[in-house]
Formats: sequence, C-alpha cells, structure tokens
Amino acid sequence: MAVPSTIVCALCMVLLATACATQTPQQTAPTVWLMGEVHDNPQAHQARYEIIANKVEAGWRPAIAMEQFDREHQGLLRTAQDQCKQASCITSQPWVEAWQWEFYEPLIQLALDHQLPLLAANVSREDANRIVKGGYSAALDPDTIAQYALNKPLPQSLAEQHRQNIIEGHCNMLPPQVAEKMIAAQVARDVWMAKVIEQQAQQRDVVLIAGNGHVQKDVGVAQWLPVTLQQTTTVYGFIENSQAEGSGQFDVLAKVPSHPREDPCEAFKAMMKK
Repeated sequence: MAVPSTIVCALCMVLLATACATQTPQQTAPTVWLMGEVHDNPQAHQARYEIIANKVEAGWRPAIAMEQFDREHQGLLRTAQDQCKQASCITSQPWVEAWQWEFYEPLIQLALDHQLPLLAANVSREDANRIVKGGYSAALDPDTIAQYALNKPLPQSLAEQHRQNIIEGHCNMLPPQVAEKMIAAQVARDVWMAKVIEQQAQQRDVVLIAGNGHVQKDVGVAQWLPVTLQQTTTVYGFIENSQAEGSGQFDVLAKVPSHPREDPCEAFKAMMKK
C-alpha cells in the first residue's frame, strides 16, 4: 500500500534531523522512538513502517518493543524469533493474542531480516483486570511499585487526563467508579512499557509500537521514563484526518485518511446492555 505523499513530505525533515541518531561508538545517550497508531488504520501502519524501515535500511539497529505481545510471553517470543524466518510463523503461534496481525507483519519481518530484538511490552488483559479489582500489587512486583512510586497517589493532572481519556474512549458510558479503577490498569501498562524501554536502552536504541494513547506526551509512557531518556525520546502520533488536532501531545504528528469502520460506540452500547 503506497504511503500518501503528504505524509512522506511532512516527515522527511524529521528523518533528516534524526539521521545522526544511529548509534556510534561515541554515542552514549540511547535514542527512543515512541510510535503510536490507530489500531485498525492500515495507512497509519504503513506510514509508520516506512519511517522505521528507511532508518533500519540505512543501518539503524534498535530493539522493537510491542504492545501487541504480553510480557509473560517474552521467552516464547525470543524462541520464535530464533526459529522463524517469516513473520507469519511468529504471529500464528498459539500463545499470540488476537490482533490484526497483517498490519504488524511487515515490521516483524523487518525485525527478522535485520535481527532486531522483539520485546513483549504489554501487561496482559488478565493482569490488567486483576489490577482493576485489586490494585497494582495484584499484578506488579513490589520493586516496580516502589521504583515508579505507584504506592503514592498519581499527580492530579495525570490522573485527570487518564480519567478523561478512559471516559471518552468508552463513549461516555462508563460508571464513574469503574472509570476510576481503570486508571490503574492504564498506568500499569504505561509503566511496564517504560520499564522495558529503560532496561533495553542500557544496550541499544529502542522503538515502541503502541496505541496513540500510550505514547501521548502528557499522559503516556514518556511520563515514566527517566529524565535522561526523555531528553532523547521522540514521540510520533499517527491520527486520522477526522480526529481532533493533537499536535501538543506528539513531537511529530502525521495525519492519515480516516478508515471506514462501524461506529464503535454502538457496539459498546450493545455490550453495556448485556
């Protein structure tokens, strides 16, 4: 699928500006790219892939952390990457969660072809549900809770932004008490992605593949990175033309044509009735 020329043009200056980010023996600060997505928009996926592929083809060798793989599957993912030559071999493994993998397979193939580590970066749905019901300690280890001060209240502005995103993301239909408990699950996912990035950045550059909500500068993963990593992190948003302007939430913003889909709020309304 061809990338719209407007996207390529809009991002070419950024690519030129970051061309020197490939690690050299003299470089000490790792480069981190937080790259968002609209999960079901193929043009957004393709635009993001082209940016990463162009840099990799020029010699960049980052690790690729993915929201689409749950953290408990890291060992299985490593084994699959060692054994598989085709992306479909990885995405068809029985432990792989359901995603529209045809959108991610070009990126996974890129990782296979260039021996880029794939990292399982997400807290699973099951663990997120445990956190909703029992708090962070239901699924996160004590060291992580202490490291990220999750045993203390969130800053008010951060909690409020999460609350707003969750309510709007669920079509303004969630009971307030449910939305409040879901904040912890969203924070846990952002924290774990940040933890994976921080650990890997001790060895090499890192690209995170995740939804736009996870990479927003004001509320997402970047909030939980050490200051030194924040300084070398670039946040990319890929949003549809019909969406509200979000330039303040991303360092680089690419807009793509809207993808036709059924109204998700109608489906959510039917689910709530059940």
